[in-house]
Amino acid sequence: MRPYILAESNWKTIKDQKTEVAVLTWGATEAHNYHLPYATDNYQIEAIAAEAAKKAWNAGAKVLVLPNIPFGVNTGQAEVDLCMNLYPSTQLAILSDIVEVLNRQGINKLLLLNGHGGNNFKALLREVGARYPEMMLVTTNFFQTVDRNEYFEETGDHADEMETSLMLHLKPDLVLPLEEAGNGEEKKSRIIGIKEGWAWSERKWKMVSADTGVGNPKKASEEKGNKFFEAVTQQISGLIIEMNSINPEKRYEGQ
Repeated sequence: MRPYILAESNWKTIKDQKTEVAVLTWGATEAHNYHLPYATDNYQIEAIAAEAAKKAWNAGAKVLVLPNIPFGVNTGQAEVDLCMNLYPSTQLAILSDIVEVLNRQGINKLLLLNGHGGNNFKALLREVGARYPEMMLVTTNFFQTVDRNEYFEETGDHADEMETSLMLHLKPDLVLPLEEAGNGEEKKSRIIGIKEGWAWSERKWKMVSADTGVGNPKKASEEKGNKFFEAVTQQISGLIIEMNSINPEKRYEGQ
């Protein structure tokens, strides 16, 4: 039993265990090119949260990782077989219920750790935070915590070199040989603002990618995945440690 993982804990332990920071991971269930499993985002975010929490726990943080939410926003993949979708409004309802429980239990710090690019929690946390002003709600995307260019050669954001390397490190038995993967070529928008990144429109996945990937995975390796995993979990553990020690009423400099 890992005492910082709620799913592995029991009432005998939990009833006497003080939790300062709860961590909620949120992934997705979707196609990841030809070579990665549908639950790639879930495997990644659960492993990252567990390792980061372990490091924070060993440093004295009172952290508890909640069970993962395995479905994310996949409206752009509606035509791709069995890509499971939750609408943002559904996510809001789920998140609100979870925060209500934490608030009632006196756990007023939540780290929402995101593992899926289609999830965007800022607006949701604004709304939930207005209902529970005593809560300190923080979110981050694991894939933006460190500079990925230091670890990977190819750009991309879905079933790419980064995700493939992570899965080769975490779940190599679920990764098909890389020669079976598509090249993850992305068809770019004709609209200049979207192409340059200062305007946005949801990608329609079957129009954008022939293999459901975005980014060439062929240079992926377990070694790259291991190094990236260590860097990311170290960064997130630092965030947990800071959240553990801070007084939410004095969270800003000069207070």
